[in-house]
Amino acid sequence: MAEIKPFRAWRYNPELSQQIDALTSPLFDVVSEKQRNALYKNPYNSIHLSVPRGDSANDDAAKTLKEWKEQQVIKQDKLAGIYVYYQYFTLAGHQKEFVRKGFICNMRTYDWEDKVILRHENTIPKAVNDRAVLLEKTNLHVSPTHGLYSDPTFELEKFMDESMENPIYETEDYQGVRDVLSVIHDLDIIKRFQALLEAKQVILADGHHRYEGSLAYKRKHMASNAAHTGSEGYNFHLMFFTNMEADDLRILPTHRIIKNLENFSEPDLLAALEKDFIIKNVENVNDIHEIILGKKWAFGLVTKENAYKIRLKPEVLSTMAWNFPPDIKALDLTVLHYFVIEKVLGISGKHQRNSEKVTFERSFAECLTEVLKEEAQFALITQEISMEEIKKVCFSGFMMPQKSTYFYPKVICGFLFSSIQENEFQPTDHSCF
Repeated sequence: MAEIKPFRAWRYNPELSQQIDALTSPLFDVVSEKQRNALYKNPYNSIHLSVPRGDSANDDAAKTLKEWKEQQVIKQDKLAGIYVYYQYFTLAGHQKEFVRKGFICNMRTYDWEDKVILRHENTIPKAVNDRAVLLEKTNLHVSPTHGLYSDPTFELEKFMDESMENPIYETEDYQGVRDVLSVIHDLDIIKRFQALLEAKQVILADGHHRYEGSLAYKRKHMASNAAHTGSEGYNFHLMFFTNMEADDLRILPTHRIIKNLENFSEPDLLAALEKDFIIKNVENVNDIHEIILGKKWAFGLVTKENAYKIRLKPEVLSTMAWNFPPDIKALDLTVLHYFVIEKVLGISGKHQRNSEKVTFERSFAECLTEVLKEEAQFALITQEISMEEIKKVCFSGFMMPQKSTYFYPKVICGFLFSSIQENEFQPTDHSCF
């Protein structure tokens, strides 16, 4: 089902890439303002392509890209390949070092109805448009989205492990994650990768906005190209593939921060919640994670003065008015978005994607900071989501609320870029592809 292609990556000139740590950057949706300001000071940092700033940001990114190519700040690899990417990381509460193994290549961009790419969460239209405009201006995929395939036999891992014996880059990112990149050029091995993916559906783990931006870009150019063949660069998207059967695939929670509510009152909020939730005080706010851990439909509620555990009364689940299958209705985040955000706060499901009253934060400490500084009225603390829950959603055809998952760690930007400009995308005369 999934067609993948090796590609000739654009990478930093070897002289520059000796300090690759100084050139990489976090993805656009997780980089903080403080990080951005520090990274912008390096004129060659990848953030100038991934998160350009200013009134003419996208045009400036295109200009920067042109200059980097002309000045050989970045150079295109002569041979097409599949790039192997490993991420080594640790997590609080775990003794082991995890390693997420995967590979990066181009993938044909499929419409949702093709059922090749399966999504599990809603997107925010503005963010999709931002990514589409940047792609239009640069013809460059700056960072890969993250896709999951299923292979219980782990056929490809042995080839990836062999490739990792000769890494191109090895660096440590801002979260302490060790990122390592290598490349496979062997045609026979690449065909093994292609053959395995050809029979697979792919679950979009991370990068829904970038993928939808790429999809919009493809549709636009298909419509305007009378000679469309399907082989043009605009038909393809840069993807990082990992095996969903691996034990080292970690999904962390994303919390909800509530702000800008008119006439907000904590007693009124609790009174409204009491109709559907069991509410208990939490003395130490830092204990919330442990208190709600593993409990169905349980969430933390943090205000400036207090902390609570709220847990849905089981008998009220059947009153949910959203037209979802039972498995989707029973998901923690569906419960949170219906019984709290829609029913109590009055923000209907169809308006939640664009609401300025709901923001998303992965850091529990940042949630506390915003509430204590009165930048937010309260925070809703969520639990991790399992891979099995995500599979249920994807194969049901329905979606979770936006920002439902946080596959950790995030892919970094700056190791490589993929051009879909025709003269750079198509194989060279000496290529086997």
